[in-house]
Formats: sequence, structure tokens, C-alpha cells
Amino acid sequence: MSDSFEVMKEAEDFYYQGNHTGVLVIHGFTGSTQSMRFLGERLADEGFTVYGPRLKGHGTAPEEMEQSEYREWIKSVGEGLEVLNKTCDEIFVTGLSMGGTLTLYVAEHADAGRIKGIMPINAAIHMPDLIETYESLKDTETRFVDGIGSDIKKEGIEELAYAKTPVKSMKEIITLSMIVRGNLEKITAPALVFSSITDHVVPPKNSQEIYDSISSEDRELIELENSYHVATLDNDKELIAEKCVAFVNRLRSE
Repeated sequence: MSDSFEVMKEAEDFYYQGNHTGVLVIHGFTGSTQSMRFLGERLADEGFTVYGPRLKGHGTAPEEMEQSEYREWIKSVGEGLEVLNKTCDEIFVTGLSMGGTLTLYVAEHADAGRIKGIMPINAAIHMPDLIETYESLKDTETRFVDGIGSDIKKEGIEELAYAKTPVKSMKEIITLSMIVRGNLEKITAPALVFSSITDHVVPPKNSQEIYDSISSEDRELIELENSYHVATLDNDKELIAEKCVAFVNRLRSE
């Protein structure tokens, strides 16, 4: 059925073949690969092999997303890892918002040492406002609410995201977030946690909780002072790219 939904321009997967260090770059809830392309290109410029998968139900139409489950988003990420595994000896993972949630999920379920490092950006593990909205709408006829895209401080920048959010999909991200939040202590991979100090989508204390709860000895929390939620398209996008490149370079095998 999903074949009838066309992928929007700039929402396609992207892949850059480079060396044996791979970086999986994951976009967020109702968003698209467009939000991660700048970071992906900067990592590719450094010589890394980079893959940005389009999550199931994303980058097409909200009606397709409505049919998608969180397990399918996990599957999209798993397929992305398989793409990188074909040519890469080591893999790093980064993601924005729910992409950060999925980054954490990967680190929670990976074999020890399989993931060399993670870089979650404004990752979602607990969103009280979203939960409250879902609880108030789940038993109503409402199928869609206004979208959450383009929470960006920089003027004139638009995120390629759905204009409306399926109510049914809220349950999926809430479930995924709860699963990930409950397993944070399983994460031992080095972690670079990014957090916008002003975020109108995911409360910034999510990132603090992630930093406090993971078991990684090598971890750092970086506060983004000049960006809102979609930080990868905002004023701090260069800083994020710079820090991610340095992080991967420090940890990768020569």
C-alpha cells in the first residue's frame, strides 16, 4: 500500500561511500532526511561512509505515517546498519529527536563494542505534553493534529516535515521512548549528548537524564545555546558537525 505514497524531494535516503568508518544518521519524528543532510555531508567530507535512512512512513504523507509502527522505525534503522556493515569495520550512530531515541535504542541492543560511539541530538525519552495530548485525543475521532516541525531559531529556515501529526503515531513514539528510557543503563558506548537549552518539542531535561542514566564512562553533554529543537538546521549546526567529526576521529581505529 505504501507504494502509492511518493517520497518528497529532499526526503530520500542519502549515502556517501567513504572509508571503513561508518556513521548512521537518523532523522526525527514526522521529519525527514533533509534535517540531517548537512551533518551527513560534513561527516562524509571527513572521509567517513555515511548513510541517512528514511524511516518507514516518513518523507511521504502523514497518512502513510499513520499506518507505521515504532517497530518499523527500528527496522529501518537496522536496515541502515546492514548497509554500513557491508563496507565498514566500525560504526557510529547519530540522530535528532526521535532519531536520537533510536540512536539510544541501537546502543542498548548492540553487542558490546559493535557501536563505537553515539551522538544523540535533543533525543526524546519523555515528553509529558505529547503524552497529555495523546491521552486527550486517543478515544476521539481526531486523526491528525498540527505538526511539530520547524522549531528553529534561525530566521528563514524550514524543516521538511509533516504539517500534521497522526494521533495514532503519537502512541508509537511514546511507547518507543518508554522502552528506551527504561534501558538507558545498558548503554556503555562513548556518548556525545547534544541538548538545546531552549527546545519547544522535547524538554531539555531529557538530555540531562540520558547523560545521568547511561553507563558510558566516556560521555559529554554539550549545551546548544543558539538553537531550538531542530538544531541540525539551526544556528549551531556547524558546532554540532565539528564536535561530531572530532568525536568520531578521536575514537575510530586508525
